[in-house]
Parts: sequence; C-alpha cells; structure tokens
Amino acid sequence: MLRDGHTELALAECKTAIVEYPEDANLLCLTAQCLMTLQRFDTAAKHADKARALHPNFPGGHEIHGDLLLVEGKYEEAIKSYEETKRLDPRRGKIEDKLKKARQLVKASTFHDGDTSSPNGYAAEINQATEFETNGEPEKAEAIYRDILRQNPNHVEAMRLLAVIAKAHKKYGDAELLLKRAVSLAPDYARAWLELSSTQQKQEKHEEAINSAQQVVNLTSNLPEAYMALANAYSKANQSEQSIENYRKVIEIVPKHPGAHSGLSHQLKTIGNQAEAIEVHRQNIAAHPDNTDAYWNMANMKTFRFEDHEVEAMEDLLDQGNLDDLGTAQLCNALGLEYEGRKNYKPAFKNFQNCNFAQRKLENYDPVENEIITKNIIEMFNEAYLAQKQGLGNSDASPIFIVGLPRSGSTLIEQILASHSQVEGTRELSELGRIVQALPKPHSRLDRFPDTLKGFKDESWAKFGQKYIDSTRKYRSDLPYFIDKNPNNFVFTGLLHLILPNAKIINARRHPLDSCFGSFKQLFASGQAFSYDLTEVGEYYLQYMSLMEHWHKVLPGKVLDVDYSNVVADLEHEVKRILDFCGLPFEEACLRFHENDRAVNTASSEQVRQPIYSSSVNLWKHYESDIGELIEVLEPLLVTLADEDRPTSLLNTTDQSA
Repeated sequence: MLRDGHTELALAECKTAIVEYPEDANLLCLTAQCLMTLQRFDTAAKHADKARALHPNFPGGHEIHGDLLLVEGKYEEAIKSYEETKRLDPRRGKIEDKLKKARQLVKASTFHDGDTSSPNGYAAEINQATEFETNGEPEKAEAIYRDILRQNPNHVEAMRLLAVIAKAHKKYGDAELLLKRAVSLAPDYARAWLELSSTQQKQEKHEEAINSAQQVVNLTSNLPEAYMALANAYSKANQSEQSIENYRKVIEIVPKHPGAHSGLSHQLKTIGNQAEAIEVHRQNIAAHPDNTDAYWNMANMKTFRFEDHEVEAMEDLLDQGNLDDLGTAQLCNALGLEYEGRKNYKPAFKNFQNCNFAQRKLENYDPVENEIITKNIIEMFNEAYLAQKQGLGNSDASPIFIVGLPRSGSTLIEQILASHSQVEGTRELSELGRIVQALPKPHSRLDRFPDTLKGFKDESWAKFGQKYIDSTRKYRSDLPYFIDKNPNNFVFTGLLHLILPNAKIINARRHPLDSCFGSFKQLFASGQAFSYDLTEVGEYYLQYMSLMEHWHKVLPGKVLDVDYSNVVADLEHEVKRILDFCGLPFEEACLRFHENDRAVNTASSEQVRQPIYSSSVNLWKHYESDIGELIEVLEPLLVTLADEDRPTSLLNTTDQSA
C-alpha cells in the first residue's frame, strides 16, 4: 500500500497490526515511513526511535531515522545513521545514494551541531510541548517554545514549532517572520523551508512560496514531498504548466501517489485538457478504489458522464458505510450530478440531499449572524454616509468586479470579458476580503466589517484602494483592465465605490430557484457554508437581494445586473450591454468566448469552453416537488415573477405588495 502511494490506508493497517504486535520492527518502521510521507515528522520519529531501541541491529530503523534527520537538516547525524544501516546490511538498496546526498549537504551546510542555530538541544522540553499539542493544549506548548527562545534566541526548531502554532491560529504574518528567521540561521533546514512555503501560500505570496518550495527540492530532491510542495506552490500561483511538471515528478518517484494524481488532474482540467484529466483520475481510482475525491472531481467537470460500472462502484462504496462525512458528501454529490445528467431527477435530488446532510455537519454557519451583518452594512452605507465620503478614493479605473451568488453565471461573464483584447482574465481573487479582514479593530478584537471602517480618516479610502491595486498587480500583465470575479464581494459594493469610484461592478443574477438550487447541488471546495440547507440557502438569497436592492437605491447606475437567462436568450445584445457599461468597444471575440484557451479554475471551467446553451435555465422545475421548503422561503420574491417563472404551487398567488 505504501509503495503504491496509498499512505493513509497503509498507516491504518500498521496501527491495527501494532495493537497485536507492538514491538515488531517492520511495523514500527513502516508506521514511521507512513507518518513521514504525511509530513507528521515528530510522531514518525517516536516510532523510529522505538524501533532502534528495541531492535538495535535492525537496519530499517536506522535508515528511517536517517531519513528523518536529513529532512530536519541534521546531516552529520543522518550520515551516521546511514552508515550504521550500511554496516548492518551492506547490500541495502539506495543507501549509497542517501549517503552521497547527505555528504553533499554537509559540504553546503552553514550550521553544525555546535552552532547556536542548530535544531538540537532542549529535547525534553520540545517533547513535552509536542505532548501538550497532541493533547489539545497548544497554549502550553507555545509557552515552552517561547521560553526556549528566551534562553536561546537562535534555536531554529523552537522558531519552527512556534510558527506552526501561529499558522494554526491563522497568524500567517507572525509565522512567516519566525520561519524567515529560522532559514536565515539554518539555510539548509528543509522542514523550515517547507513550513515557510506553506505559510506564504496561505498569504498568496506566490513567488515567495515557489522560491521556498524550490529550496526544499534543492535540499531533499529524493523525497516526493519536496516536489509536492513545489507543485502546490505553482498551482496556487496559477502557473499550471510548472505545477503539472512537478506533479509528474512526484508520480515518477511514487507511481500511485494519490495527492499527485489529484493535483495533476486538476491542473490538466484548468488548462482545458479534459481527456487526460479524466484518464489521470481513473488511474487514481484504479490504484485506490475508495478515492472519493477522484470521483467527485470528475463529476465536478459538469460535462462529464460516468460509465455504469463506475456508478455501481460509487453506490457500493456508500453501501459499505465506511466513509467519513467528507467522503460521503463527495460520492453523493458525484452521483447526484450523474443522475441529473441522465435526467433521472429523483435519485439525483436524494443524493444531493445526502451530500449536504453530511457536509453541513462539517460547516460552521450562523444565519442569524449573517442577517445582522447585512443589516449593519445597510445602516452604515446610507445615502448620507456615501455622499460624505464621495471623492476620497483612488481614481484607478482598471478593476472590473463581478459579484453575485455562486452558480449564477459569473464565470460566463468573466469568460466573455476576458475574451476582449483590453481585459485581463485573472482568477477568483481573495485580496479584497483579505485586506478587509486585516483592518484594525478600533474597539474590540471581535469587531468586524463594516464596524472596522468607523475609524477611517479621509486619506484612508484612497490608501485602501491603492493597497488593493498593488496587491492584485501580480495577477496582471500590461492590459488596461482586469477582472476580479469573486461572487462574495457583493457585500463590499459600497466599500468598492468609496475606495475605487471608477471601478466597474457587475452583478451576476439568475432565477431565484435556479440560483439557490445551483448552490445547493454544488459541493464547494471551501466556503459558501450557507449552501448546504434549503432553508438556509433561501434565507441567504433574500439577504443578498436585500443588499443588492439597497446598492441600486443608494448608488444608482453603479452596478450592472446581468441575468443569466438573458445572456442565453440573446448573447449578442447582452455582450454589447456589458461592454458598453465597461466603456469597452465591441469585439467579436467576446461572442466566441468558448474559443478562449485561458486557464479557468472554477467549477464551470468546462461549461464556459462550450458555446452558449440553455439546458441550465429553469432546471429547478425538474425538482419542484422536492424543494418545497426553498419555495416557501423565497415566496415573497417568486410571487412577483411572471407566471411561466413561478412554481405551480404559487400560480394562483399574487404579490400583495403590488
């Protein structure tokens, strides 16, 4: 299993066997190797140490111990372990290669065991801290690491471990400072570089993350984890070709590595190579039949159809009842999309419902809190406030924001605009939300948007706009306009008007039931916690509409509504309307958006590579008998629609407010 790259399953087997054979040398070493592959180095070391203590003449224990020392940057010690391995088993495969690598690193290394920056020392204290972390007491572990650093400010392992805690608490800036200090003292400490790359990815410092991951490869090129780190860094930076190259290197080392296959197939899909992406997913499933992630990613291409034996395999996995909530959610979502594609809507809905029941348990969403935030935004961004702050922002006119709700046609609008010669298509950017989150909290650490704006001085608005422009420059070339397609930014419309008054804002809209059910049947990789319950998604839609109506009232003409059904019905008219709003001349390429070969990361990537189609319009009608609670929540909006757009249960109902 381990050799095939099925690490989690291998680890589970080892743990089961160790209960019966707790002192078996092979099991201890295999467990350590699994844990090391999963980058759980500290726990791996405990198993390797136990193997060496119980079986001092077993070469495997010394070899895995050497591997761990090599990753930690303790090259002299790694050489000793490898030499002991060779003494015990002169013919042991690859041991000479490992010795050669370790000796090369010693020559290049700038710190040694006697240096103050060595990771060695304070072993008892660090073991105690690790135990505290394992027991869910990170604050006690943090106190130990800080105490070590007070005594020895250059202790790189304490820095690294303290950074790991900071990262767990999303204090990425603090973690990065610690890790940069660690690698400056110990430039050959691979684990510190690995953590630094991960921390920089969290902050979307893409070039820095790539450079840090490259250091890991330079130091430990024999480990697949090094190339995984580099592939992931390139993936986050939207550099698909380089990401693909490094995922392939992982697979060369571990031919059945599940994570590398998953990452590779995603990048192939992103650049439009759907056929090979599907082939890689199927290879992953052949090696790991219970890989629910691969099934879900294939289904998430939307235009893909499973073969009958694959549907049966998914049904069998569900029937076995051994999956966790995420695995259940992924398979049920995949089956729901497959049955919908086959126009078999009853089992499709049942699977969507089962998916969301499992996924909702993993989400943290408070609909009352969302309602309060919406109310606060509307109260703060009133006409008087907007007039008072008018003209204080940055004059840059390059951003075009596409907002709305997920699954409402925002990717289609993005693809249309990105096909224009003057417009840069980027990706779903999170810079605006990140800058908002980082705003000082004037009264309490619990303060949140929009209260964090109350301390703004007149000059702060332009500075905020410039900070946004500077932070997004890395996604742009020299084109005069660029797209920021992040549907969740609809809550920031008033803020955007004040910090970037010349930016364009387009609101992607769709029939309320198509919009809500589109979100309900989408298993999102992250975020959109409101979407896994029919009542909650309906209530969220009402809050969204309330907010958009407010923006139209207090900022007339600032936001262009683009309805998906209108784009489908008359593409040319809507394209001209969108371009006119953005101040752009008409170009035929915008009508041929599906010919654009740009990388697309969203769930709609394969759909926007096809000519316009109408099959998604009024798709909700196939599920009308199953979505009664959603219809009930949305009734105030639905009764205002034309008869052909209403559910049959509301055909005799008129809008009482008309």
